[in-house]
Amino acid sequence: MGEYRAYSLKNEGFIHCSTLEQIPKVVAAFYQNQPDLLVLAISPEQLQSPVKWEQPQHPNPENATLELEKETFPHIYGAINLESVVFVKPLQEFINS
Repeated sequence: MGEYRAYSLKNEGFIHCSTLEQIPKVVAAFYQNQPDLLVLAISPEQLQSPVKWEQPQHPNPENATLELEKETFPHIYGAINLESVVFVKPLQEFINS
């Protein structure tokens, strides 16, 4: 069916992910000025690549917050197979729903 490979997969070896509850904090810390972001809901049971729960690795370390440092985040070590994607929504639509 196809797959999604984020830029970070090539450069860092994994795709950065968040739980639904973590999304607002991550957006506030790192992505406030990026209105075109999408939320992909992924089914762990359908995902073919391995997932590791790890401390955050910040795309912009100067914006790191102590609150986020206390959490672990899902990092996907491989492509996201499209059949594992439950839904895709624009970030603003997701936050407003």
